[in-house]
Amino acid sequence: MHGPASPGWLLVALCAATGAYCLLRMRSAVEEQRRTAGGEALMGFGMAAMAVPAAVAVPPRWAWLAYAAVFGMAALRGLWVARTSPPHAHHLVGVCAMVYMAGAMAASPGQHGHGGSGVPLLTGALLLYFTGYVLRAGLRLLPVASVAGGTGTVGWADRPELSQACRLSMGIAMLAMLVTL
Repeated sequence: MHGPASPGWLLVALCAATGAYCLLRMRSAVEEQRRTAGGEALMGFGMAAMAVPAAVAVPPRWAWLAYAAVFGMAALRGLWVARTSPPHAHHLVGVCAMVYMAGAMAASPGQHGHGGSGVPLLTGALLLYFTGYVLRAGLRLLPVASVAGGTGTVGWADRPELSQACRLSMGIAMLAMLVTL
């Protein structure tokens, strides 16, 4: 993505760390959590790869098209899974946003911003969506008094607050990537 190198590397590190934790979450005993964690790991590592600062390496056009194809297939898989289980609309929006960003980068690699034409409608809509998502996810992380005392220990793969923090991190990263698009 376009933008300064230092924040770009921080974004790469955040997304890669989130992807790595999502891989650990794939060890959960709950099948739905494993499936969700796999999709989130793909998003985390994909976002890390796309966030490498352009000052370091400008990927060729085919690389952006490959990103679009990978995330397009993830969107199709998400739609396929949605026919038998409750749809994860946020995941679908996220992978579609990745397809959109990869397509925009393939169309204008090495250019900064949108020029004088302003923010395209879809970029603006995605910015609004992810801003709302980040605010809502952040509110969910606020401490709430526990009514049910847990007696068992919860493994790293099944910690709901950590998975929510990962989703929040990826939402913030998505906002940062959309702003620099």
